[in-house]
Amino acid sequence: MNDPNVSMSGCSTFASPDPGISFSTPEPGLTIDDVQRHLNRSRASVYRYANTDPALLNPPYNPQKLNPELRQNKDEPLLFRAQEVRRFAEEVLGLQPIIQVQPAPETATNDLLRQILAELKAIRQHLERQD
Repeated sequence: MNDPNVSMSGCSTFASPDPGISFSTPEPGLTIDDVQRHLNRSRASVYRYANTDPALLNPPYNPQKLNPELRQNKDEPLLFRAQEVRRFAEEVLGLQPIIQVQPAPETATNDLLRQILAELKAIRQHLERQD
């Protein structure tokens, strides 16, 4: 499925400048309030920056606008990828990088997986020594 107007299950799809390419991201998007805080602009300004059109659900990519993720219906809130907000801030507004994508916080699952990996490495070393 290379149609940028179709959302993949469980992932949000973002149309790139090249209409033949779409990116899938499992990460949640930034809301209007989040973008407002990151850009230090008013809510009204963020709506003016956003690439929206009352006649179109998902207007084509516009490099001079803040492009939201694709939506399934007009009632869905606008969500923005952090990379898109950063691109807009740097290229259009001329601001320094203000959004830093940080690694997810450590969870018990990550810790358990790290312990399992260490145990498997130890088992492998033990088996290699026996050969």
